[in-house]
Amino acid sequence: MKRIQTILVRMSAMMLLVVAMTASASALDLDAARAKGLAGEVDNGLLAVPPGASNEAATEISAINNQRRAEYAKIAAQNNLGLNVVGKMMFEKIYTRLPAGTWVQIQGSWKQKTP
Repeated sequence: MKRIQTILVRMSAMMLLVVAMTASASALDLDAARAKGLAGEVDNGLLAVPPGASNEAATEISAINNQRRAEYAKIAAQNNLGLNVVGKMMFEKIYTRLPAGTWVQIQGSWKQKTP
């Protein structure tokens, strides 16, 4: 249990770092892209273009996903976990902070988060 708590603390710190890096690096910030329905969170910890959305944020999504993959790989290596496990754990952390109406893809199905 202590190991899981340690991993979650590290992941929270890494997530804040990833969010800070991606927010300053993109022309259309992630919060704005989510609010406009141009970017959605996927249960693997990455972003994707939701159904019916334009590709306006595709470049930013790709850049953010590359940064997330790199951070997830570091966390996975430090904690002897699979990359997919880290991605799922990060999605759970991200999901709790998403406002209602944000697009999320869970087990292959897109929906908007409800309050």
